[in-house]
This record gives sequence, C-alpha cells and structure tokens, in this order.
Amino acid sequence: MKKPLIILGIFSMAALTACQNNAAREDIYEESGNTINVNDQRAELYNRNMGNGRNGRNNVSEDFGYVRHQRSPIMGENASANHYAAIDREQIADIIGQYCTEVPSVDDVSTLVTDEEVLIVYDTDTENRSQTADQVKKMAMSVVPRWYHVYVSDDTSLRKNVENFATVDSDGRNAENGINQLIKQMLKSPQGEKMSESENENGEMQGERNDVMDKDDLGESVRKAGNQ
Repeated sequence: MKKPLIILGIFSMAALTACQNNAAREDIYEESGNTINVNDQRAELYNRNMGNGRNGRNNVSEDFGYVRHQRSPIMGENASANHYAAIDREQIADIIGQYCTEVPSVDDVSTLVTDEEVLIVYDTDTENRSQTADQVKKMAMSVVPRWYHVYVSDDTSLRKNVENFATVDSDGRNAENGINQLIKQMLKSPQGEKMSESENENGEMQGERNDVMDKDDLGESVRKAGNQ
C-alpha cells in the first residue's frame, strides 16, 4: 500500500509545480506581447531607499537593473506614449540637481524638467564658464532620455523664472510660450560644446523647434559671445 501512495504523492507534487510555473509565466508574459521582466517591480522610477552603497554613497542598490520588453504582435499597439508619461519629472530634476552640485565650482542648482527639456540655472565662480556649462549639461544628459534638450545658465537672475514654472500647468499654451522665452534668455549664457556632429550644444538636431528659435532674434553672434 505504501508504494502506490508514494508514487501518487510524487505525481501530485509534479502537477502542482507545473501549475505554479505556468501561472508565473502568465504573469510575466502578457498576451499583448508588451513583456516586462524585472528583478524589483516598483512604480517608482528610481529606488531611493536602498541604504548605504559603495564609496559611502546612499541609495545605491547592490542588484543590477534588468528589464525585458517585447514588441506587441498587434499592429499599432506599440505606438502608445503611455510609457513616456511614466517618467517622474520631479524625481529626475532632483537627481540632476544632486549630480550637478558635484561639478567643481557649482554650488546652487535649480532644475526644471518638462516633457522634452531640462532647464538648469546654477551659481558658480568658475574661471571657465564654457567648460563648467558643458559639465553641468552633460550631467543632465546622463539622466534623461536622449530626446531631451538641455539648456543651462549661470545667470542666477533667471532662477526665479525657473522656479515660477514649478506650479504652472504644463499643458497650457502660456507655459510653452513662457518656456521658450526663458530658453532664449538662458542661451545668452555659455552652453558648452556641441553634443555631436549632427546635434548642437543643447542636443537639438538641425531644424528642431528650439534650434530654429535659437537663431532668430538672438543671432549667432550672441551665442558665440556667450561661449567666450
């Protein structure tokens, strides 16, 4: 009697394990094909509560970050921009600001992050304004998605202008016009080096919205003068 019971128990355990594996597979691989497999599935963009990390820095996870996505087999389903909306702009602004304060001679940083721009006003006593601008800009570029444009200024009189947008409705037409006017003022300050042969100092391709704006009433002479 014992032998049949043992065999029955083994088959029952195997069946239970198979059901659990199938359930886990269904949780990870959705029918839509938009697959995501991560080690720590949280809603936050960055996990800020991981304790002390290497070199005494805080908030550094010991785990690697791994994500797998698969294109949906349904035509047009991947065209959704919902994943862009998931970016926490305030959290990104916080991280950029902390990074920028590590740039030599930069002590006070105000950062505004929109849907496609980063505006940074900082206080500095540097003797090489263009080099410092380049360092601040590249700190921001290392954090945001590559379609972002980054504008920097060491004119601290513009700080209040940047702060005022913190409570403005980002979808309003007045907000967009105000941002454009502020960018024009910021471009009077050094912006550092060109990002690449095909991109200007702010990461804009030729013909993009602000690339055209940069060259209208400011003129190339202002930009060159600001980079001295």
